[in-house]
Order: sequence, then structure tokens, then C-alpha cells
Amino acid sequence: MMMNRIEEYLDELFPNPKCELIYNNDYELLMAIVLSAQSTDKRVNSVTPIIFSKYKNLEELSKANLSDLEDIIRPVGSFRKKSSYIRDIATILLRDYNGVVPTDHSILTTFPGVGRKTANVFLSEYYNYPAIAVDTHVERVSKRLKLAYMNDDVLKIEKKLMKKFDKDIWSKLHLQMVLFGRYYCKAVKPECRECKLKDLCREKKKNLD
Repeated sequence: MMMNRIEEYLDELFPNPKCELIYNNDYELLMAIVLSAQSTDKRVNSVTPIIFSKYKNLEELSKANLSDLEDIIRPVGSFRKKSSYIRDIATILLRDYNGVVPTDHSILTTFPGVGRKTANVFLSEYYNYPAIAVDTHVERVSKRLKLAYMNDDVLKIEKKLMKKFDKDIWSKLHLQMVLFGRYYCKAVKPECRECKLKDLCREKKKNLD
């Protein structure tokens, strides 16, 4: 019953959820997700068109001057590390994978800057692979709605969500929870009063006072 209520409300708010990162192909999406760590999609979308117009293919990206990349990537934060990640990913894709991003989760997580969450987001978005990626929004929503304990780490949360919800909605659910956390169940000043799930929320009293 509780899961059905959550599904129905998220379907009401986001019937056709879309990834908000802008990309044109597989490597652009992967790199955009890497850049989005500890940043926002809006900031990432402000720099990726510059990167991919300046460096029109993987070969050009693999030979990019790091300081030039850093200047472009600076607005998203951690720009030195992320610039290296982007260039190294381009090199690896060209050298080992014929320029195509692999679909094997265990291979993806060996790439620089690509952890479990990034691999899940990529495979779910690009290949419609059933996965739930737990970012800061999904973590916050899961804990507030008592889908996870407050001290659960992201892997525990991911496994709990996978058990609680049907596999065929994992990818959609992930996007819906991201958008719900981004625009409604925000970290600061969440939109609680109109929320149809507020009776399930751990923090309803604090946020409604």
C-alpha cells in the first residue's frame, strides 16, 4: 500500500520523467554524469556544449590541453580532477573499446571518476538497463519517506529500493525520485504543505512548523 501510494504520487508529478543532462551520444552522457558529481545538472549543461563544440570527437578530447579543459570545467567544481577524468575516459574508449562506451557495469566502474552511481545512471538512461542510482536526492527522499534508515549508506538504500519496488519501474523511479528531491522534497525549505506523502515523512513536523 505504501509503495503504491509513492508510485502513484510520483507518477502524478512526473508521468514521463527525463534526465535533465544534455547529451548527443554515449560518451557525452557518461562524461556529463562524471561532471555532475557534487554539482548540478544546470551547471554541467552550461559547460558540456562548450567542451563538445571545442573537442568534436574522442580523439580531440584525448589530446586536449588539461589547463584548457580546466578553464571550461571550472564552474562545476573539482575541475582539476574532472578534467583529467574526461581526458582519460576519452583515451580509454579510443584505445580499448573502439570509441563505444561499454555496457558492462563492472567494466564501467574501472573508468576514472566512474563509481557505482555513475554507472547505474548511465546504463539506466542510455540503455534502459534496470537500475536505481542513489544520489543525494534519492538518498534524502528515501530516508524521509522511511524507505531506508537514517544511517543507511547509499548501497544499502539502493538494495532496499530494489526490494521494495518492481524491477520494471526502477529506471523511471530513479528519475522520479531525483526530480522529486530536486523540486519538491528539497534539502532546504521542502514543499511539504501540498505533499500527498507528508504523513509518511520522518521530517514532516520539523518542516511544517
